This record gives sequence, C-alpha cells and structure tokens, in this order.
Amino acid sequence: MERQNIPPGLLADLKNYLNITWDDAATDNKIRGLAAAASAYLDGKGGGALDYGADGLPRTLLMEFVRYARGDALDVFENNYTALILAMQNGMEVGRHVESAGQEKG
Repeated sequence: MERQNIPPGLLADLKNYLNITWDDAATDNKIRGLAAAASAYLDGKGGGALDYGADGLPRTLLMEFVRYARGDALDVFENNYTALILAMQNGMEVGRHVESAGQEKG
C-alpha cells in the first residue's frame, strides 16, 4: 500500500489508536508513511497483500507497527510480536491450503 493510497478511514483509525486528536498535514503524512512501511513489512511476512481494513491480525499488527515506529522502538517490534506474526502467517497458510484444496475438488 502506497503512502498516498492509505484509505482515509484507516488513517482516522490509526490516529484514534495513537491518541492523535488534532488535524495536521505533516502528522497525517508521517502516519501515512509509517502505515505504508508497516504494510510493506507485513505483506512480506504474509506472503502477499493483506487486508488492513478488516479486524484481524494484519490490522492489529499494522496498528502496533505504526505505534512502535512512531515511538522510535521499531527495533523491538518483531521480538515483541513474533507470536502474532507467526499466527498471522499460519492463518494465511491455512487459508491458502483450504483454497487450493477447494480448487482441486472443483
């Protein structure tokens, strides 16, 4: 997801999550950039484009990635969220397996 393609609803949700209650173009641009970096990182971990609009692990991890990056603590994000990253990867893999098994039967 490119910085300019961050959906307005996701930006608003991120700002709410981060307790950003003001409107400022520079802050919005920074959050968009962090969200784009988060989605690139998580898409790589998930093996493809993930859905950050729906509730679930990809969205939760995106929110946390942005929170850590904004707080200059990105160096510990992966250590602290390894279990959730693995759970997301496992869920994606199970979904792919179920999908491919359904196609084989059809």
